[in-house]
Amino acid sequence: MLSTNIFLIGPMGAGKTTIGKMLANELGSPFLDSDHEIEERSGADIPWIFDVEGERGFRDREAQVIEEICDQQGIILATGGGVVGRPENRSHLRKSGFVVYLKTPVSVQLQRTRNDKKRPLLQRPDREAFLATLLEERDPLYRSIADLVLNTDKLSLRQIIREIIQAAGLSIR
Repeated sequence: MLSTNIFLIGPMGAGKTTIGKMLANELGSPFLDSDHEIEERSGADIPWIFDVEGERGFRDREAQVIEEICDQQGIILATGGGVVGRPENRSHLRKSGFVVYLKTPVSVQLQRTRNDKKRPLLQRPDREAFLATLLEERDPLYRSIADLVLNTDKLSLRQIIREIIQAAGLSIR
């Protein structure tokens, strides 16, 4: 079991879930996805939560889940892209594990999310401009808590996993 937590942060379409599952498998550690945890605990999917409670309601739920997950030990966590928007989330992540910012250009985000109907914030005609604005706002926040920044468009999944393991000072089981 890992002696620390590894938290994956970054924008939508950065590959946090895919990389998190691979990393957890490689290290023999439990994998959690904060969005899935929110859905499981609330019994509703994220689009429904956004429709009924708005983004603020979703972010309130997200903050509670992040706080609870950060109390665990030895997990790999893929977070939602907007998790860094709240100072308390940044604080919990920063003090509770090794934080990896999976940096991804807007062009790659667009490609990876082009058929996605489940992300409420992307259900708009101006996706590219919207993603560019989000990245501009959130990039400094991601960087402020990251122990490691990886450009996901320049590396293979294997290379990303290897970089994270090495930077976190871990060994493969």
